[in-house]
Amino acid sequence: MRLGFSAVVGLTAIVGAVFVATTFTTPPLDSVQRGYRGTGQIQSYQDRAYTRLTAANQAPEVIPAVDPEGQKASVGYTNLKVLGDLDKAEFDRLMMAITNWVSPDAGCNYCHNPENMASDELYTKVVARRMLEMVSTINTKYKAHVANTGVTCYTCHRGQPVPGYIWYTDPNLSHASGYAQAPTGQNKAAAVVGYTSLPYDVFTPFLKEANDLRIISQTALPQRDAGARKSIMQAEWTYGAMAHISDGLGVNCTYCHNTRSFTEWSQSSPQRAVAWYAIRHVRELNNTYLDPLAPILPANRLGALGDAPKINCTTCHQGVFKPLLGVSQLKDYPELATTLTAKK
Repeated sequence: MRLGFSAVVGLTAIVGAVFVATTFTTPPLDSVQRGYRGTGQIQSYQDRAYTRLTAANQAPEVIPAVDPEGQKASVGYTNLKVLGDLDKAEFDRLMMAITNWVSPDAGCNYCHNPENMASDELYTKVVARRMLEMVSTINTKYKAHVANTGVTCYTCHRGQPVPGYIWYTDPNLSHASGYAQAPTGQNKAAAVVGYTSLPYDVFTPFLKEANDLRIISQTALPQRDAGARKSIMQAEWTYGAMAHISDGLGVNCTYCHNTRSFTEWSQSSPQRAVAWYAIRHVRELNNTYLDPLAPILPANRLGALGDAPKINCTTCHQGVFKPLLGVSQLKDYPELATTLTAKK
């Protein structure tokens, strides 16, 4: 069947209308001024999206506090390599909370053999122990990022055994050292870069490797030193990473930057400094705690290249500027704000 000119035009118009309707933010919109008036320092929020994200980022119900039993958990239980110094009653309460946060359907059996709770035969128990150490590290050493709000298991897991937002090394991209990577992974409209045409694997260069995000020259003329040059491809990777951060936190560029001069720290908001630390903290967590878990994880938990799942900004933030909209769970579970190191 051959379509006439008018039919083609009509079909094109329909496709275009669908593209516009599904691509651009639709009213009603709210804006919040975040800088001096007239400088464009505002945040824009779509009412429907904000309502949905607010509902999805509520802190879970708190398990009521318990009276101490006066006996350490390590006395009442065996093979406690972390949390053994807690009072037994407080330990039991924390275990109930972690079960609700991570495996509410499977219950205690997700990590434990019910016939021998002390056994390490299930890989999930070994992973959980390491994750408790990771949470402790975040809450005690990463205050430049999480301040006193901190995190718990629920921050990422949200009632699921595996967090909803994780990433693996892409098997179709060859990641050499630095930016010598091909193909670029562009023009595939990936969600992780806000459906832009930018390179979609922005995690390996910046959240696993330590490539430099800065691409704006500090001099008026192009840099002549080949080692200091910043290519268009590098700029595209940087902007892809920025698109991910913007989408993961549900914010505009102006949440961190003054668009008059993106590179100027003295004109940026305080949140830019927090983001600087956050990028480094996420990278450290991926390399120190998550990637090393690959040998103990089953095949169905590994990526196509055999790597362990890793985190990015969305893993914790899930579309809002502060995880759980800034509600701290640590006041109810202070045990997770102490230094935890597994005993051998």
